[in-house]
Amino acid sequence: MTHSLFDLSGKVALITGATHGLGMTMAKGLASAGATIVVNGNSSQEKIDAAVKEYQACGYNAHGYRFNVTDEQEVEQAVKKITEDVGPVDILVNNAGIIRRTPLLEMPLAEWELVIKTDLTSVFTVTKPIAKQMVERGGGKIINICSMMSELGRDSVGAYAAAKGGLKMLTRNMATEWAKFNVQVNGIGPGYFATSQTAAIRVEGHPFNDFIVSRTPAGKWGDPDDLQGATIFLAAKASDFVTGQIVYVDGGILATIGKPADED
Repeated sequence: MTHSLFDLSGKVALITGATHGLGMTMAKGLASAGATIVVNGNSSQEKIDAAVKEYQACGYNAHGYRFNVTDEQEVEQAVKKITEDVGPVDILVNNAGIIRRTPLLEMPLAEWELVIKTDLTSVFTVTKPIAKQMVERGGGKIINICSMMSELGRDSVGAYAAAKGGLKMLTRNMATEWAKFNVQVNGIGPGYFATSQTAAIRVEGHPFNDFIVSRTPAGKWGDPDDLQGATIFLAAKASDFVTGQIVYVDGGILATIGKPADED
């Protein structure tokens, strides 16, 4: 039985980049709390259809829409169609993003601009038409997927870190402007999670695996399902007086500077 503070029945949630990975996990969490989910992707329609079938096989009310989050015209048309077909969006999760691992001195301007456009500007592009509807209706929930790189630097991900750092502040400014309209805007900063993308390096003895396990106070990689609680909370009535915050789901990484490898 769903507690009323976390009940999303009757709510429509749009999750960008939700055909796989952590986006799909968060979408399933919202659906499990009762939300009707609208999943977005920019790959083939076949992939979107397959994702929708996976959601529906779990018993969830799911719809799929293909549009490019960086294209303002496509976004506006999609939001209009979603509103007509499914209903106005009550919950928006801005999850779509990319990362490019290139040292700054070697990074072409075009690559820098692509990352900034996809990971930062697209959040403004997607949120604007939906937030307008939320303001008019008197409320809504927006969750921006930030990163530990919103707080920390790391070699070869300068553009990504710049975008995610900017997203942290965009989240706070959205929250500041729209709080008086009962629109809450918060972020989630995932740590390192056990996904298909990280499977190849999640092997004992692999340098990066051993680094993550030792650097994380919890001593392990996160389970993707660990993101669902924070997502449901920030989408639900339970967080009505929470806005402008970034919730880091990272097993404690940002709480500590770490310890020497040979320390007990």
